Amino acid sequence: MTVVIGHRASEDAVPVQGGKIRDEPTSPLIRYPGGKQKLLSSLLCYLGPAHTMCERFVEPFVGGGAVFFALNPKRALLADISKDLIDLYRGIRRAPSRVWQLYSTYEPTREAYYAARAKDRSCLSLEQRAALTLYLNRTCFRGMWRVNRAGRFNVAYGGEDRRWAISQTDMKEVAKRLHGAQLKCSDFETVIDTCNPGDFIFADPPYSPGELEPRRDHYIYSQFTFRDHKRLASALRRATKHSILWALTTSSHPSIVGLFEGSHVISFSKGTSRRLGILEADPGEVLICNYDPWEVQ
Repeated sequence: MTVVIGHRASEDAVPVQGGKIRDEPTSPLIRYPGGKQKLLSSLLCYLGPAHTMCERFVEPFVGGGAVFFALNPKRALLADISKDLIDLYRGIRRAPSRVWQLYSTYEPTREAYYAARAKDRSCLSLEQRAALTLYLNRTCFRGMWRVNRAGRFNVAYGGEDRRWAISQTDMKEVAKRLHGAQLKCSDFETVIDTCNPGDFIFADPPYSPGELEPRRDHYIYSQFTFRDHKRLASALRRATKHSILWALTTSSHPSIVGLFEGSHVISFSKGTSRRLGILEADPGEVLICNYDPWEVQ
């Protein structure tokens, strides 16, 4: 395959139609740094047939799950290193109405937020943990997802403005779409190495657009370093050797792009901003894939 640098996904591009996406897209319930909700119109048009020809859709860094919820595959493996995140999805899938009820009981005050943040999760049920994670995510500062070295969520209070942007109906729809998915708390390399021919991998690792490594980590106390990018590149090369199709969104930093020599690279004309949920021009992020993306448009 040839490296294609400089081709830009149009901001006006639309997802491939004709049965490529089942039903109407569902928005993620959580706010997540680097989430791809705002990029779906530019991104999905390069994933269509590659996704629909697969037996299983795999996300090693599920995060907010924007691409998964938009594609709505019949079978999926959704993984993340964050146990709290995976427990959130497990709780919603098992009992969406109960999670919503618990979520709705939190008082809309700064004091209630810090009391909730200090709770001992080991004493909570799955549904209680799910409701707590969702509440903290929807009311924390800028939707950041960060824990300290002890593994405890430590983001400051951000207000109630985004708390009720979701509804119980949204939660039930998310639960419905999760029923065909296996949920796994795992390192990305283990997930990729368990994939088989016929799977399609979409990888969206933590990255700072245009940079080699994040300046500030929004995800977990240990950064996703260049060493991790190299581990990811090696894992995806192994997947290619097993005839597994994959697509990756990542930083356009030359050292990172250089890890994927022989792959197709597409630069986005708009992408992730330092402000959550905002797009900016020339964002410094790219789509890399091991199949010809122009054949799927």
